[in-house]
Amino acid sequence: MMCYAMLGNRTNEQWVAQYASSHQHPVNRTCHTLGIPTILLAIAVFVASIFVHKLWIYGLGLFVIGWVFQLIGHAFEGKPPEFFHDWRFLFVGVRWWWAKIQGKV
Repeated sequence: MMCYAMLGNRTNEQWVAQYASSHQHPVNRTCHTLGIPTILLAIAVFVASIFVHKLWIYGLGLFVIGWVFQLIGHAFEGKPPEFFHDWRFLFVGVRWWWAKIQGKV
């Protein structure tokens, strides 16, 4: 019950549906389809840079490129990112991307 409250009393499907509703423009959807996995890869590279120190610069580059994709997409959408209203949407993007890859949104 506490976990449900932390999720704003919404189901995973409700979070993804709201996220999808603010990502309707085809360019925005494409930018997010590319940008979200790029950001995830950047995080993995940052973790790997703990062991291979020179990797951090690649992680930084990937992170910036991923966010540039996101911002370009929102410029086409004409709406700010959802996480400006609720920080939890930073984590919903990955769930939206996974649902999109599976053909559910």
